[in-house]
Amino acid sequence: MNISVDMDSLKTAKSDQIVVVGQLGQTLDGRIACANGASKYINGSDALDHLHALRADADAIIVGVGTVVADDPQLTVRRCNGSSPRAVVIDPGRRTPPDARLFGAHTEKPLFIRREDDVQHEDEIGVAMLPPGEGEDRPMLDPVSVVNALAARGYRRILVEGGASTLSHFINHRAIDKLHILMAPIILGSGVSGLNLTPIDSLNGAIRPDVRLIQFDDGDVLYECTMQSVWSAD
Repeated sequence: MNISVDMDSLKTAKSDQIVVVGQLGQTLDGRIACANGASKYINGSDALDHLHALRADADAIIVGVGTVVADDPQLTVRRCNGSSPRAVVIDPGRRTPPDARLFGAHTEKPLFIRREDDVQHEDEIGVAMLPPGEGEDRPMLDPVSVVNALAARGYRRILVEGGASTLSHFINHRAIDKLHILMAPIILGSGVSGLNLTPIDSLNGAIRPDVRLIQFDDGDVLYECTMQSVWSAD
């Protein structure tokens, strides 16, 4: 395997710098799962290695509770050397199953992001709720507040791993510095879409990040998107 990808955003972050990287594995037609939710595995071995390298360079890894319920991930580093990041679950409705695998997979308890008026334990962080934005069907926690709250606890290198609605919400609110899209050379033709962002009325509103492409040996392609160039230009 030959992956000439550095993790500069996470590896070289200064101690007082906050860096947030999002990752998304999808097909050529932008799907992350079949219509029935089956998704293991859309991407190949090299992309999975890359994901675990991102985990190893992060202080904290964020997922939405929907990902925990659907996939029961461990959120640990297993395919490369390095320590596992602190698991963080966005779960304002307290839907995380008590037997979820992430409870036993980490040396530290997972952190849970709750509504700011519903913090009951020391492993819970309360943040403000935002009203539904355009294209969103329910109120969601403020992603900028989530990032700042984690940074205040010392977690400044943050990986947003999923799911699709969580990552889309972070992008909508400009809370992502770099986005790694791992594209698999397959077409599903139906199923779950990867990103669902705020609707735009013309191509002038399209997000146009600086992009670096890396071809993996097994056929997947990494699109490393620098989002700061977009946010700073506005």
